Amino acid sequence: MNTLATILAATGPLAAGWSGHVLWLRRRLRTARRDPLTGLRTREGFTRRAAALLRDDRAVVVLADVDHFKQINDRHGHAAGDALLKATADRLAHYVGPNGVAGRLGGDEFAAVVLDTDGTVADLLAVLHGVLARPADKANPHVATTVSLGWVRAADFPGEDLSALLGRADEAMYTAKQARAGVRRAGLRRLFATVAGRRSGRRGAHTDAPAIVAAA
Repeated sequence: MNTLATILAATGPLAAGWSGHVLWLRRRLRTARRDPLTGLRTREGFTRRAAALLRDDRAVVVLADVDHFKQINDRHGHAAGDALLKATADRLAHYVGPNGVAGRLGGDEFAAVVLDTDGTVADLLAVLHGVLARPADKANPHVATTVSLGWVRAADFPGEDLSALLGRADEAMYTAKQARAGVRRAGLRRLFATVAGRRSGRRGAHTDAPAIVAAA
């Protein structure tokens, strides 16, 4: 009995020290998965959570890119640019809510995965586009720009992973940016393959994806 007590007394501090070390490692890991400027998940942290959400058929992948960000930095300074990124991140995180995930992929590019539980994601993204266009700081209303959004419904492309869906959302976002359309959905060409009884590839078929223009 004395021997057991001696062993426990000797190993107790070691076990406590190891538990503390594990907690420290976990905190460091959580910190490493958070962007220090915006507080959003980094690419790694975002990918882990997003992959889990994509198991749900209602999942929607969104890509957001700040328009004219370099001009904001050049004209108003990096502090203004940082404030704009932080405001964009906060607004995106609010839109996503606790049941989705938002992350900063790098620079002025953000991504999110949300669950379209009631089929209104297109309307909500149009509203989000207007919210993202508001000034980051009410005291400096001139420091503002728009954010182009591209999105894709995962169920439209069964079997595609997060990387492929982000690629589609990115193409849609770039199209929206070039057309100054605000928001564009990827995959509409497939969804609207038949119009007025005409199949895709036949004369008269409409295969161009319409843009969704959001009011600021």
